Amino acid sequence: MLRYFVVSSRAKEVGRSVSEYEGVSGFSSTVVSLVVSIEWFDGPLTLEQKHRLLDEHVQWYRLYGMPMHSVPASWEDFLEYWDRMCRTVLEDNKATRDVLDLSNLDRPPFLRWFPEGVWKLIRPPVTAGFLWLTVGLYDPSVRELLGYRWSRPEAALHALVGRVIGLGTKLVPWRYRYHPRARAGWDRAFGRIPADTGLLETPGRNLPPLDRRDSPMHYSPKVTDRHRPTSVSP
Repeated sequence: MLRYFVVSSRAKEVGRSVSEYEGVSGFSSTVVSLVVSIEWFDGPLTLEQKHRLLDEHVQWYRLYGMPMHSVPASWEDFLEYWDRMCRTVLEDNKATRDVLDLSNLDRPPFLRWFPEGVWKLIRPPVTAGFLWLTVGLYDPSVRELLGYRWSRPEAALHALVGRVIGLGTKLVPWRYRYHPRARAGWDRAFGRIPADTGLLETPGRNLPPLDRRDSPMHYSPKVTDRHRPTSVSP
């Protein structure tokens, strides 16, 4: 979510350049998103696990050839950076509000068969639920910035929902918890398929609607909606 906040005037107010923050915004968003989702679904991570997670993220960030001078050196430094960003730099702006506006949310791919008229009727409560789940994952300072209230009962219910989803996920076979391309990667690593097997494209069900697939903003390989990862054994 951090990447949807424009870092401009408030960054200048605290004496830091916009580019200095933009350089690690994607990195920090990825770290926090992963930690928050893991802890929401499976419970708290240990301090040692958080240190390891950050170290691994620094490693892949360096592999992309990204500038490293603004990357926090430790988990403790990262927490200070993140807290400072949330409290003194992030702004409430149109980009943020556009992301939170789900009023035109279309039917998900697996519900294309669902009558459009019925979807329009149930969309408001569905999107309200999505928004509630999203807001619950924000830092308190971010919720305050955006004007959301969050009570203790809501926090407890939100945590319970996360644990229920996490427990439900454990009923899914391990391999099928992964995207088909990631699953194919595991299969290459464990010898289920040859190591030189070509990269698997995402199934058509994961692609944007047909009328948007030519947009350069989307990753849209040439697959059919009935595509299946034939190179991966079940």
